[in-house]
Amino acid sequence: MDWLRSRCPLPSCPRPSVLICLLILTAAFLTYPMLRTLSLELHSTITGRYVPGAYSIVFVNSPSEQIARDIARAILDKKLAASVNILPRTSSLYFWKGEIEETTEVLLLIKTKTSKVPMLFGYIRLMHPFEIPEVFSLPMGQGDVHYLKWLKESMEN
Repeated sequence: MDWLRSRCPLPSCPRPSVLICLLILTAAFLTYPMLRTLSLELHSTITGRYVPGAYSIVFVNSPSEQIARDIARAILDKKLAASVNILPRTSSLYFWKGEIEETTEVLLLIKTKTSKVPMLFGYIRLMHPFEIPEVFSLPMGQGDVHYLKWLKESMEN
């Protein structure tokens, strides 16, 4: 640790222990979603019970059924989700650039692990034709044990 202190030319330079603590805190913050999911899966495995929040449903609106199918297939091919429901012809009213817009859209309900949601959001933003796609998720509170097991197995490589 003395080598680090000797390299710092300023007298007000923080101690190496402070820098190490900051690095550990930063690493913990950046890996929190993954660590949370791993701990939930470990708890589920040990106890045999589902922990609410380990899986999520992602909602995405699409301009057409064909685009919705393309997005769904790409997501499933990449194992970012286990299942996608496509609900045709939903009416949407929303503000866009200061005006009220009304359109017909197709809704995708995507079932996935909560740990995969950030990656899924990024992938959808790359594929989606909208400038700002409607993408949000809700955690699953409860679910059939057999269905949740199937969800997990479906997304394994």
